[in-house]
Amino acid sequence: MDSTKIILQHIDQAGLLALKDIKEGDSVLNELVAVLQTPSERDSAIREEPVAGKMLLTDSNVVFVPAQPFVKGRDYLVITHLNIRFGSAKEVLKGKINYSMKPQQKLLTR
Repeated sequence: MDSTKIILQHIDQAGLLALKDIKEGDSVLNELVAVLQTPSERDSAIREEPVAGKMLLTDSNVVFVPAQPFVKGRDYLVITHLNIRFGSAKEVLKGKINYSMKPQQKLLTR
C-alpha cells in the first residue's frame, strides 16, 4: 500500500479469469473488495466509512485506486471475498465445514 493504490495479489487464476469476463462498470468487483478508513489509537475521531475509488484488473492482480490519496498515518481496513473457498473434500467428510463464507480482512496503515 502506498498513497496511490492497494494491490491485491496471489488471486486464484480461475477466479481472475472469471472477473475479466465481467462487463466494464459492473459492480461485482466493488462487492468483492471493500476499503474502509477506520479509527485508530492515533486518530479516534475518524468514523469508519468506505473509501471512494475504483477497481482495476491487471493480468495477475486486482488494484484499488482511491479517489483521493490515502492519508499518511491513517488506518484502512481491506475486506475481500477473493480466493475464499467453501472447504476441501477432507473437511466436508470430517464435518468441519463452516456454512458461511468469511471474508479475509487486513488492516493497513499508510
